Amino acid sequence: MKKTILVCGAGGFIGAYLVESLKSQGHYVVGADLKYPLYTDSSADEFYVKDLRLKENVDYIFYCHKFDEVYQLAADMGGAGYIFTGEHDADIMHNSVSINLNVLDAMKNMDCKKVFYSSSACMYPEHNQLDPDNPILSEDSAYPANPDSEYGWEKLFSERLYMTYARNYNIDVRIARFHNVFGPNGSWNNGKEKAPAALCRKVALADDNGTVEIWGPGNQTRSFLYIDECIDGIHRIMNSDYDKPVNLGSERMISINELVLLIANLTNKKVTIKNIDGPLGVMGRRSDNRLIEQVTGWKPHEDLETGLLKTYHWINGEIINGKTDQ
Repeated sequence: MKKTILVCGAGGFIGAYLVESLKSQGHYVVGADLKYPLYTDSSADEFYVKDLRLKENVDYIFYCHKFDEVYQLAADMGGAGYIFTGEHDADIMHNSVSINLNVLDAMKNMDCKKVFYSSSACMYPEHNQLDPDNPILSEDSAYPANPDSEYGWEKLFSERLYMTYARNYNIDVRIARFHNVFGPNGSWNNGKEKAPAALCRKVALADDNGTVEIWGPGNQTRSFLYIDECIDGIHRIMNSDYDKPVNLGSERMISINELVLLIANLTNKKVTIKNIDGPLGVMGRRSDNRLIEQVTGWKPHEDLETGLLKTYHWINGEIINGKTDQ
C-alpha cells in the first residue's frame, strides 16, 4: 500500500538513504531538514528546508500533509570530536529535545499514529562499557541509567518521551538504538565525523609507511554497521510488532587500532599508528543482537570489509577532487 511518509532529518546521512529506500518501495516521501543532503540529490517528492526546532515549522509541514508514518532522525549529533568535548552539550540537548517535542505534539494534534525514532547506543550506562573486551549492551541493561555524555542522556530522555506519547496518545512507536552507522555520503572532515570515516580519511591522506594519529590508547573497541544494513534494519523494526527500544548494530567488535590497520590492509597501504590524547567515549561498545533477532527474525551481517572499502574509495575520491565536508 502506498503511504505518505515524513522523514525528519532527510538531509542527513542516514535520512537521505532512508528517503531513497522508501521511494523505491513506492511511497510518497516528504523530507524535512535544515539543509538538503550535502553529497547527493534527495529522492524526496517534496523537501522542506526548515528548522525543526521551531514549532511553527513542524506544525506547517503536518498541516500541509496527512502522514501515515513519520521517521524522526533529526538531531544535533556527531562523532567523539563533537560529543565528548563538552563544548556542545547545551546545544545537543536543547536542539534535539525541541525537535522531538515538536514532532510528537504535531503527531498528536494531527492524529498521525505511527513513528520511528532513532535513538543511540550512547544512552547505555558508562559502567557497562569500561571493559573493551566485554561491554554489556543488552536492551535491559539500560537502567540504572548512567550515559557517558549529554548526547546519551538526551537520547535516553527522548526514548521515554516517545513511549509516554505512545501510552497517553495512542501513537504507535518504534525505537532503534543505532550503533556506529557508516558509509559513503556521510561527514568525513567537518568535526562531526565518526571513527570509520575519520580513519578512512587519515589513511587516505597518509603516505605509504606514513603515520596515522589515533585518539586514546587504541584498544577501545566498537562495532560498526554499514548503512545498507541500517536501512534494512529500520524497515524490519518498523514492520514488527515490537514497540520498545531495540539495538540496531553489528556484533563484530574491533579495536580502533585494529580498524586502522584493517583499512590500510584493504587499500594496500602500510601505516604506523601514533596514539595521542583526545576524546575517547567509552572503552567498549558493541551491539547485543539477541532481541532484534527475536522480534524481527533478522540480524545484521558482519561484512565490515566491504563497507569500509566502499567508504574509503568514496572519501578518497572526495580528497582527490579537492572537496571539503562543510
